[in-house]
Order: sequence, then C-alpha cells, then structure tokens
Amino acid sequence: MCRIGSIKSKTLIHPSLALRLMMPQQEGHDNSGFAMVMQDLGGVFAHYKDKPLLSLACTQKGVQLVNRHMAEKGFVQIAEWTPRMDWRQGFKIAALPRYVYHTYDYPEIWRQRSVEERENLLLDTRLALRKLLEEGNNGYVYSFWPDVLTLKEIGDPLDIASFFHLWDDDGRLTAKNIVTQCRQNTNYDIVRYAAHPFFLQGYTLCANGENTFYTKNTEFQRSLHCGYTGFESDSQNFLYTLHYVLRELKWPIKYYKHVITPLPLAEVDERADRRELHAIRQSLAHLEINGPNTIIGLLPDGKMITCCDSKKLRPVVVGGDSDMVAVTSEVCGLNTILPGRDTATDIYPNEREMIVVDNDLAVQRWKQ
Repeated sequence: MCRIGSIKSKTLIHPSLALRLMMPQQEGHDNSGFAMVMQDLGGVFAHYKDKPLLSLACTQKGVQLVNRHMAEKGFVQIAEWTPRMDWRQGFKIAALPRYVYHTYDYPEIWRQRSVEERENLLLDTRLALRKLLEEGNNGYVYSFWPDVLTLKEIGDPLDIASFFHLWDDDGRLTAKNIVTQCRQNTNYDIVRYAAHPFFLQGYTLCANGENTFYTKNTEFQRSLHCGYTGFESDSQNFLYTLHYVLRELKWPIKYYKHVITPLPLAEVDERADRRELHAIRQSLAHLEINGPNTIIGLLPDGKMITCCDSKKLRPVVVGGDSDMVAVTSEVCGLNTILPGRDTATDIYPNEREMIVVDNDLAVQRWKQ
C-alpha cells in the first residue's frame, strides 16, 4: 500500500515540509522512489508566473536534443534553475546525468493567441519532447506548464532528498501547493513516468491503491484525447478522467466523483438529478473505477481535492490550521507538520464524499 500526501499553504513552503509529512509514514514507502509536483511557485520562479517551465531528467545528449527542438519551435529560454546535487555520497538513487528546469517565453507568433491555444501548444510540445527523448533512451519530460515544477526519481526517498539537498531551505525552491508520494509504482516495471504524482495541463493527481478497471479505462481513454498516453500506471486513469470531466466536458467538480464511483441505480432513481446521473452512467461507464484507492488532486486554479473508492478501502485524513491544510494517508503525518492544529476538526472522508480545499483554505465536504 502506498502513502500519499499534499500541502496547501497561504505562505510559501519548502519541499522539506512535504518530506516531513511523509517520513512518519515510511512503512508504506518501500524505498523505491520519490516524486513531487509543486504549483504556485516562489523563490527563483516567483517572477515567471505566466511563463511555461520545463521539468525533465535526461542525458547530456538529451539536453542537446531538447535545446535544439525548443529553438527550432521558437521558444526563447529566459531562466534556468539547476538543482544542487551531491554526487559524492553512495546514495541509493538511480540518478540521471542532468536535471533541467528551464523557463521559456512563448514563440512570438503564439504570444497573442488565446489561453486555450497556448495550453494546447504546451501539451503538444511536451508530447513531442517525450517522443524525441524516448527514441534514444535519453530522458524523461514530466511537465511543461506555467508555475509548475515536477521532480521524479527512483531510489530511497531519504537518499533522494539528500542528493538534491531538499532538506536545505535556502529560499530558492518554494511553492504554496505541493503534492507528493514517496514510492515508485511497483505493481509494474519501475519507470519514472509511472511515479505519482501525474500531471496534465494544470491537473495533478496521485493515488494510493489500484484500479482493477485499468484495461476498460485505458481502452476508452485512448480515443478521447491526444494527451492520454503512456498508461504506465493504472492510477493515470484517474488523472485522465479528472482532466476529461473538468477541462474537456467543463462539468462541475462534483461530477468527477459521480463518474468514477457512480451511485447504485436504485439510489439514482430517487434523486432530483437522476436524469443527469443516468446520462453519466450511460455515456461514461467505461470511466468508472474499481478496487481500493484514495485520490489526491490539485486543480489548475489551485484547489486541492481528495476522495475515496466506493467502499473506503484506503485511508486518508485532512487537517490544518489558519495557514495550512494537508491531506495524507495517515494522521501521524499531520501530527508532524501541524502539531498545534485542532485535531477535533480533522476530516476522515468517507466513500460518498468529495473534499475540496479552496484557495482561502476553506474545506468543503461535498456529499455524493
């Protein structure tokens, strides 16, 4: 069983806080990896909120291939951050030679295009870079999006944190939203793309558990959108459905829960919105999930969500104070980073709930 976690803060926080959230839950790590997505960045990225940030790990040749491709497409690099890495120690980590975090300005002909057009350009560019790097096994591109940074690595989470100096808060790497998991996807071959959290066009998601409807979900999703690719993990289905329901269909967030865990027909027939719920079951039945799982998501507007499978077979808890809210698998994580919170207000979501944490840290409990 995995452990997952996220933090939403009114002030900028450092990845070391997310690591402190996860370390007490170490029995669920299995020491196979660490990954995080940071959104609403501060530090070295504070002045580039509207510029896309490229996050990738690669070989030296991979850097050359990426730089050539971006120049040919008209992207102009305007900033760069290179994590400080400790190569001297014998850490248990499958490190690649280069970790690239480049901020770009859009090609000149795209700067007056609509937001949606530019967002599709960023997706197309990331997919092209992924294909380019895969052809010679030269690296992995995780995200290319404004105000978002992604890091994924294979190995012991403690060693990964030390290798990248993630315990050292020098103010250069901070954000208000962090989603993390301290485990690789060990149900399948360990590859970096399979590590949670997953990211697509502003949507971030990680999951604890498994999806036994993986094949059904995957076969349907392949036909829905060019961004639904890879499928290295059954949990990627959760992200693609979140993206499809909210971005492509433009439905309210509450319908995501109805799509992945639809209510029994007998209950649907008794509801005022039964027409809509029947339509969901008829048109999107192949997006239903099954199996034990808990989901944590981060939306493009900064809202954070969590929900469980229809039988509540995986744990999750939400807690916070006036400055910060965290969502994680075990309450010991909350106790570590929020020891002074009012524990009586902690929320243990049930199988029929969607929890939404707003940008003012107000916590909504939506009943299915």
